[in-house]
Amino acid sequence: MQFSNPFVVIFLTGVVVSRLMGITLEILQARHRAKATAVPKELADEFTAAERTTSAAYHTARAVLSEIAATVHAVLSICLMACGYYVWLYTATSTCDGITAILLCALGAAIPPAVLSVPFSAVSEFTIEKRFGFSHMSASMWIRDLLVSLVVNIVIAAILLVVMELLIEHTALWWLIFGAVYVLFSVGVSLLYPLFIAPLFNKFTPLADGALKTRILSYLDQAGFHADGVFVMDASKRSRHSNAYFTGFGKSKRVVLYDTLIEQLTVDEVGAVIAHELGHYKHHHVIKRLCAHAVIVFAVLFVLSLLVVKPSLYAGFGFSVAVPVPQRALFVGLFLLAEIGENYSLAASVIVNLFSRRDDYEADAYAQAVCGTGESLISALIKLNKENRGEISPAPLYSAVYYSHPTLAERITRLHQH
Repeated sequence: MQFSNPFVVIFLTGVVVSRLMGITLEILQARHRAKATAVPKELADEFTAAERTTSAAYHTARAVLSEIAATVHAVLSICLMACGYYVWLYTATSTCDGITAILLCALGAAIPPAVLSVPFSAVSEFTIEKRFGFSHMSASMWIRDLLVSLVVNIVIAAILLVVMELLIEHTALWWLIFGAVYVLFSVGVSLLYPLFIAPLFNKFTPLADGALKTRILSYLDQAGFHADGVFVMDASKRSRHSNAYFTGFGKSKRVVLYDTLIEQLTVDEVGAVIAHELGHYKHHHVIKRLCAHAVIVFAVLFVLSLLVVKPSLYAGFGFSVAVPVPQRALFVGLFLLAEIGENYSLAASVIVNLFSRRDDYEADAYAQAVCGTGESLISALIKLNKENRGEISPAPLYSAVYYSHPTLAERITRLHQH
């Protein structure tokens, strides 16, 4: 690498700064946990000192593992760049045709970080999650999930890479057309996910008739939400964590409840959780996020199209390419720019989380209006926080960077104000 090259400087600066920020934020949060011995006044009657201690221990263990993994991956990224591994991949596939070369390069680039992530994932699942009573995962099930996820990701990545290669070969406006293809492809995956991908991992059973189904269907009708069905997912075979979500678009929309959620909450509380999700639908949050995502995709691709033709980008990382940069090398440039940009994602998350938390407040207000009271949602949030060992009162800066939802105390305070 040419350490004075501006692209290399930006890459190395991003790696170092992002790691320092991540570690600093975790230290800040650890100190906040240690000092905040009392439960916030909004939750004084809900959480015992033992529950708070267990929650803190769980998140500390996860944070330590996460920061070690992130640091090791950062070191790996620098080493692969510095030792010329990606240059070797590019050279080794130079005699292949365009699509084959791109797929082989992409596979070769993905293997080192993927292999490195396996032991950290195993430690997370079989040490931390099991120690705190969450994981029900067997080794065979974990390996199966890993392999199925790998195949699905390879198929999706291969499709997008082939499309991009064909566009780069045939038009200078590849970035514009690929942006449209990517957005449409994302919508298509959302349509197919509940029907073909999710069943690869879990079993989905229609919710049985009864008070809960009646409550949910009445809320769906009231919101004008036409779902393909309400399903229960057998989440308990893997974990004790609980959740509920809406998935799909159009006629493939589904309401999915974890079986653990049904076990942990009352009918009123599950109804309030569903009403919250319907709040996102009524306020068009999904559509708004999709539109915002599309704008960002087009903007990023446009900027990439300007930078990817800069010979200095390739020279800085040891690649020898002709001037002007040949089409085959553009994929290398896009990869290098992705590696550079990845290290600056933490700053973008602050803005994304800001809008996401605003959406959650709106969804909470809708649920409160539909249920006639906020008490069912409050009790549901408290139970879910307990069951999932959620942070009770994270440090404000830590929350701003990492939390896409308002904290438990913030949501309860806002619900009490209405």
